[in-house]
Order: sequence, then structure tokens, then C-alpha cells
Amino acid sequence: MDRRTKEQIVSELQVKLKKANLGVLTSYSKMNVEKMEALRNVLRKSNAELKVVKNTLLDIAAKETAFSILADHFKWPIAVVLSYKDPVEPTKALIDFARKNPELEIKIGVLDGKILNKSDLTTLAELPSREVLLGKLVSVMAAVPTSLVTVLSGVPRNFVQVLNAYCDKKKALN
Repeated sequence: MDRRTKEQIVSELQVKLKKANLGVLTSYSKMNVEKMEALRNVLRKSNAELKVVKNTLLDIAAKETAFSILADHFKWPIAVVLSYKDPVEPTKALIDFARKNPELEIKIGVLDGKILNKSDLTTLAELPSREVLLGKLVSVMAAVPTSLVTVLSGVPRNFVQVLNAYCDKKKALN
């Protein structure tokens, strides 16, 4: 590669690293081309992408981004998984693919500037998706006003029932 091509790769990669909220470093050296393509397709469906990059170029591109904290881990041949939206769905896809294909080794990740080890990534993959969490939040938020209305309407309802019982008692005496 000539210098101009390397500079272009670094600048494009740096833009992607700045946009990404999740990045996972993986070791792909034992995987064949078919499995790499299958992994790319799985990640693409999860709104993520897989980039195979030279360590030196990744090190240069990671400067001034949240990925700079992973610089010590740019040692082996690595592929970087980048997610720009929901970090849970691509992590689930990556963990599931790694379980089915032991050749893929998940090394370390970064989420919004915080380092995630393999167990943290597994925990992240076990979380429900963003849509499910938002649905649960909406149901909880709707339940509170509903409960409040039920409690507040109970007082007048009980008062009316007492008045009706009093009226029935008066009618029975007459």
C-alpha cells in the first residue's frame, strides 16, 4: 500500500471510530473466508460492521477517539466490530456466532469510552434489546398514573356506597 492509500484508510476509519458507540476486538486468524462472510452478514443484519485492519493503521486512527484506551490490545491480527446505534443487538449476534464458531475469539471491547472484557460483553448480550426495554419503561410509566386514578376514585366510590346503604336503611325503617 502506498502512503496516500494508508492515509485514506486511516481517515475513513477514524470517522467510523468517532461515530461508533461500541467496538469489539476479535481474533479471526483461524477463520476461513466463508465464515468471515457469514459473520459480516450476521453483523450487517444487526446494524454493525466488521473491519479487518492493520494494527498500525488502527492505532493511528484510534487516537483522539474513545478507542484509544484499547491501544495496548492492538497486537494480534484483529478484526474490529463497530456498532453505531443499539450496542446490545450486535453484541448478541457476535456472541452467538462465536459460540457456534469457536475459531472466532472475542478479545475485548469498548462501550462509550469504557473497556468491556469478554464477560462484560456476554452480560451485555444477555440484556433485552432497546425496544423491549423502552416497552417495559412505558408500561411501568403507564401503570403509576392508572394506579393513582384507581386509588383516588376509590374514596368517592366508597362514599357513594355508604350513602346508598344509608338510604336503603332509611327506606327499610319507613
